[in-house]
Amino acid sequence: MKVFLSLLFTILCSTVLFAQLPPIIDRELFFGNPDISGAQISPDGKWISFIKPYRNVQNIWVKETHEAFEKARPVTADSLRPVTNYFWSRNGTYILFVQDKGGDENFRVYAVNPKEKGDPVPKARDLTPLAKVRAYILDVPKKTPNEIVVGLNDRKAELHDVYRVNIETGKRTLLRKNDENIAGWDIDPEGRVRLGIRQTADGGSELLRVDGDKLTQIYTTTSDESFGTIRFTPDGKKVYMTTNKGAVDKQQFELFDLASLTTTVLEKDPMDEVDFSGAVFSEKTEKLLATTYTGDRERIYFKDKKFETDYKTMQKSLPQGEVAIVNMTNDETLWMVSVASDVDPGSRYLFDTKKGTSTLVYKSRPTLPSEHLAPMKPVRYTARDGMTISAYLTIPKGVDPKNLPVIMFIHGGPWARDMWGYSPYAQFFANRGYAVLQPNFRGSTGYGKKFLNAGNKQWGTGAMQHDITDGVQYLIKEGIADPKRIAIAGGSYGGYATLAGLTFTPELYAAGFDIVGPSNIITLLNSIPPYWAPMKKTFAIRVGDMEKPDEKKMLEEQSPLNFAKNIKAPLYVVQGANDPRVKKAEADQIVVAARELGLQVEYMCAPDEGHGYRGRENRLAMTVAMEKFFAKHLGGRVQEDVPADIRKKLEAITVDVKTVTMPEPAKP
Repeated sequence: MKVFLSLLFTILCSTVLFAQLPPIIDRELFFGNPDISGAQISPDGKWISFIKPYRNVQNIWVKETHEAFEKARPVTADSLRPVTNYFWSRNGTYILFVQDKGGDENFRVYAVNPKEKGDPVPKARDLTPLAKVRAYILDVPKKTPNEIVVGLNDRKAELHDVYRVNIETGKRTLLRKNDENIAGWDIDPEGRVRLGIRQTADGGSELLRVDGDKLTQIYTTTSDESFGTIRFTPDGKKVYMTTNKGAVDKQQFELFDLASLTTTVLEKDPMDEVDFSGAVFSEKTEKLLATTYTGDRERIYFKDKKFETDYKTMQKSLPQGEVAIVNMTNDETLWMVSVASDVDPGSRYLFDTKKGTSTLVYKSRPTLPSEHLAPMKPVRYTARDGMTISAYLTIPKGVDPKNLPVIMFIHGGPWARDMWGYSPYAQFFANRGYAVLQPNFRGSTGYGKKFLNAGNKQWGTGAMQHDITDGVQYLIKEGIADPKRIAIAGGSYGGYATLAGLTFTPELYAAGFDIVGPSNIITLLNSIPPYWAPMKKTFAIRVGDMEKPDEKKMLEEQSPLNFAKNIKAPLYVVQGANDPRVKKAEADQIVVAARELGLQVEYMCAPDEGHGYRGRENRLAMTVAMEKFFAKHLGGRVQEDVPADIRKKLEAITVDVKTVTMPEPAKP
């Protein structure tokens, strides 16, 4: 009788809620391929490049700046894996992009000349044609526009050697072997390898100057501190950096002299809220133009009068929202600009500094009805130990924020953070009737080293998860959440937090949706990609050291797999078969454990994906499953119609949990 009355109450609440909500928005408008995205202006200003589906897969297209989009043509034609990022070479002759296979993250660097003809597209040059090798672009030197500098781990899987690559010929020249455990390299304006960054034995970091064959330590931080280089001064004698070395808590902007080894503080957050976020430099004059900080919203501080005048003129000609300069022409007279907000996934404008006018290039999702989307509100709540947690709350539009079903949506990383702006998940959930809280729990970046370090060794049963739990209690206390209709979801670390929430606080959640989340910290750490080896000490400090018996025991106690018997709520697990970071075994083992315990568990695994779903059909299939899962267990709305291709894909990647076997333990 109690179950019946509870179900009846949920139905009645849902009926009242549905009457207040805007119309159901097609899931395709949130998670399908955008009409156009990623536009850039070529260095000479003659071309606009962008991402658009070609044969239903995202690819790079180009058009002349003055032409209509109808005259654009594709320059890549990948039929298996979407091309999501690219940039122009310094001289504007080539478009450069990286691509892996099936999400294995063994990236190769490609170059394509958009002015060449092709059938159907110009032939892309594979600049790093090496199997099972991860390439990454280190630099695009200004003084050698036909060359790029790349890192390749072809000799040792753990370490990247440095090569100069000629874009036109593909010729590779070794600049420096990496036998010193260097995690990252800095290239100066002349294209020379000048600096290396390496982790120290105690988990700190050191900056090393390249003196011929020798490396000289010139700057260090402890494991509680951090620094990062930004760019060299034009003469190569100094380097801009961000650091929280010493007594300061927040990252600040400094200039480091490579000869005298002295630093000059240039700026710290005027509001003393967050870390230094970024600097805008002129590629033409090398001048510092502005600095930025990301608090609840992004703040910009101007350092150049002309840039400030141009920027404010541009702002006046644009709609309201967060403005970002994507790129500029070499003469800096044309700016490709992005404008987005919490209810707008983004539009691109071309700003002409000479005319002081902005021209709309496109809206990425022109048919998405922004008027029916929900505002994202920055909120703060106090954790049980008194620490302040910043978060973002999205309430379904048109409803009172009272007694609502809630989805706690947890970011990945965990050394990352959520920011104000358009979130397809938050908006999708809100449209279906759920309130969404996205907490920046301790251990998230951007809020200073005290806040970051407070997350050390605090997974699962520790304070990082407590901050999420306390976010739930905050919503209940405020009357926003219906205590019986709260779910938790997220990807990567957010997937782990989902499993931890269901196992360590089972009374809180009515459902959990885990996307590529680790289920056992021990097996996760035993299977990290080899190219993370130079930073392995970071995991020991921030997660836990398996070499110490007491910490290994702690990690076992923080691993949801070992406490699967505590799970009460239904669980859905999503995995990519080729994930190099969180291996498929992480998903398999929690699915098997839940099945053997007789728990409600569903499983999806895409054979052509890695750490997250990039393919359109896979992405939409996951969305359909997620939507129905939450509707079933929380009582939200669901779009009943499913296109045939997505239904077919959903059937193909849904795994019968009866067929899953327990994987062999990973070897350290």
